[in-house]
Amino acid sequence: MNQHYRETRKIDPNQGATLGDGTPNDNNRIEIGPTQLAFGEWRAAGLELPNLARMREYRWKRLTQHIVDRGYGGLLMFDPLNIRYATDSTNMQLWNTHNPFRAVLLCADGYMVIWDYKNSPFLSEFNPLVREQRSGADLFYFDRGDKVDVAADVLSNEIRVLIEEHGGANKRLAVDKIMLHGLRSLEAQGFEIKDGEEVTEKSRAIKGPDEILAMRCANHACETACAEMEAFARANVPNGATSEDDIWAILHAENIKRGGEWIETRLLASGQRTNPWFQECGPRITQNNEIIAFDTDLIGSYGICIDISRTWWIGDQKPRQDMIDTMRHSHDFIMHNMSLLKPGVMIPELIDQCMEHPAKFKAQQYGCMMHGVGLCDEWPLIAHKDQYVPGSFEYPLEPGMVLCVEAACGEVGGDFSIKLEDQVLITEDGCENLTTYPFDDALMGR
Repeated sequence: MNQHYRETRKIDPNQGATLGDGTPNDNNRIEIGPTQLAFGEWRAAGLELPNLARMREYRWKRLTQHIVDRGYGGLLMFDPLNIRYATDSTNMQLWNTHNPFRAVLLCADGYMVIWDYKNSPFLSEFNPLVREQRSGADLFYFDRGDKVDVAADVLSNEIRVLIEEHGGANKRLAVDKIMLHGLRSLEAQGFEIKDGEEVTEKSRAIKGPDEILAMRCANHACETACAEMEAFARANVPNGATSEDDIWAILHAENIKRGGEWIETRLLASGQRTNPWFQECGPRITQNNEIIAFDTDLIGSYGICIDISRTWWIGDQKPRQDMIDTMRHSHDFIMHNMSLLKPGVMIPELIDQCMEHPAKFKAQQYGCMMHGVGLCDEWPLIAHKDQYVPGSFEYPLEPGMVLCVEAACGEVGGDFSIKLEDQVLITEDGCENLTTYPFDDALMGR
């Protein structure tokens, strides 16, 4: 006798009704998440899984409190990463970045409404913190043509009514990123528009306990994927028929296999293409006895960004002494700067204490010394001394912040660069380097 499809969805009968992170133990879940491969690797590594319901509540409460603390009536979000933070729901994330069709309104009393793609309101129904699903936030020209203003008027009126119902007469509305007609329509409704990006960046900066557990899991998955990429490169580059794209594709594939989501850049380069840094990977055939450098910029399991960098020497000869010297300096640079991280230190004070590059690396130094990370690269940015604008980041580091500490070192006109980066958690009494991936022995001169 044929079984009903609902009786065949179980994927791990030993887990019971829910998996270790609290999500349904079936093959029909709505929210994207880790795969059986990832769960198995994390179990073998002894990692504790996050409780996703608890993580979502932490984020919702944190955002709501930030709205209340600023005296706003609500927060309107269009940025897909802010929507992910508020709701933990996704919908065509990359397409949404340039065709903004989603919006979330979080009112001062915690009432949360999402406007989603018209045929997909079900994508956030797994989260009871999202109280309503609507549609109609698509205010871009491709979709609305010459009547964008009509759609904007409808949306802004809905927002006005919701704020009146859940925020009272408070017309101070924080908005992160909005299309022109949407902004004008909100102002026509009498709203005083405030900086929503300031609200969301400050909210996202302090990670809760379950977010940190999720990041540990995502980091393990990312480093496992990096190991697969390195093994592939070392096995195939000496054969002379492997492109940068071939190597980079391994990281993408291994990320997806573990429930990761996307990679924000294409920052892998080989040989002389590592200098200057920021050349994206392409069809160049990698050569034996040269450098390969990369920056993951990876949105991995649970939507958590793991942003680490390594530089490898691949070949049967030893790297040149200037390569070893540059590698050692880059390593010393990030390790010294990492040693300064602790709660309470003011960002300008931190910048003053950080190591500086020698003159030969200054012109091509990386754009910052550190930056926050969570669902993507986030606030704050720790600038180099000669690039810091006084008053821009007058804040202390706090427990729960996560910073990426990095360096890119290469001389102008040189034929190589070294790129290194670790991801570091600010703890109650110092910091913890979450990154365990080893540094290349040959380039370290070992």
